[in-house]
Amino acid sequence: MDIKKQDIAVIGDEELVNALRLAGISRYYMIKDDDDVGESVRSILTELMAEPDVGTVVILEDYLQYVEDVMAGVRKGRRLTPVIIDVPSKFGTKYPDVRGHYKASIRESIGFDMEL
Repeated sequence: MDIKKQDIAVIGDEELVNALRLAGISRYYMIKDDDDVGESVRSILTELMAEPDVGTVVILEDYLQYVEDVMAGVRKGRRLTPVIIDVPSKFGTKYPDVRGHYKASIRESIGFDMEL
């Protein structure tokens, strides 16, 4: 089986996008406050999910509320790519147990627990 290179894309605010650009991410989508945030996030995520060369999408946790139905479809369809990772904003996270949240997310994605 050939292993092909897949891109990492980020959907976020200016701070998240700039931080990940410094880390080398070249596919980024900056959502401005004056945009229709919900519509922008939905259209970008839908576009990225249709592209076969996108393997991972990093999305700001605050934007998940706009794409809950899309995320439910991804989970229900058991798609392997893209892997969608939500990250907290600079104001913190809404999850009281962050470790538990990411552990459950990994379990749901790969089907078993993993300890680091």
